[in-house]
Amino acid sequence: MRFDRCRMLFGEEDFAKLQKAKILILGVGGVGSYALDCLYRTGMQDITIVDYDTYEESNRNRQIGSDCAVGECKVSTLATLYPGIQTIRQKMDIAWVESFDFEPYDLVIDACDTTRVKIELAKRCYPKLIMSLGSAKRIDASQVQVASIWKTHGDALARKIRNELKRARFDRNFTVVFSPEEPRCKEKGSFVGVTGTFGLTICSEAVKRILGQ
Repeated sequence: MRFDRCRMLFGEEDFAKLQKAKILILGVGGVGSYALDCLYRTGMQDITIVDYDTYEESNRNRQIGSDCAVGECKVSTLATLYPGIQTIRQKMDIAWVESFDFEPYDLVIDACDTTRVKIELAKRCYPKLIMSLGSAKRIDASQVQVASIWKTHGDALARKIRNELKRARFDRNFTVVFSPEEPRCKEKGSFVGVTGTFGLTICSEAVKRILGQ
């Protein structure tokens, strides 16, 4: 059976918890698509993905679903690859974050690219948030780490988010996945060995969170 090995690993009770969890993934690019794939293969049955973009040729080095779908909508393509997931095609801006109802979801996975949106997400749903920080410009997957936002180091995006949250007098904890590896280029170079590791690490953290570990 499809999930027999998951059941062997988790046990029936914990596997049932995973199947019932309600997950929201914001952004399904190089990080979010791997988080989606991992969660789906682990038996999650209630996953909603949010993205607005279409695939570009330059996405093919790292994004699941991009190989045969250049020019096509990401969420529609992924809905075909992962039957049963829910999709929202939506530009994620501050107004959307402020108006969207995050309450029904057990976990919110932030794999979007916009710093201001990430900051607003932290304010709105920090208890259930797992946030991806900078995965581009790096090649060493062994440096990928999980920490509280306040314990991050060596990541410019993390530093900017920390500073903005401090200005807003926000001091709550939330989980992030980051890498302190020194960027190897100034442009948006990327390597699936790292971006994919971010997504898989997020999936692992989501599983542990759902199981209360």
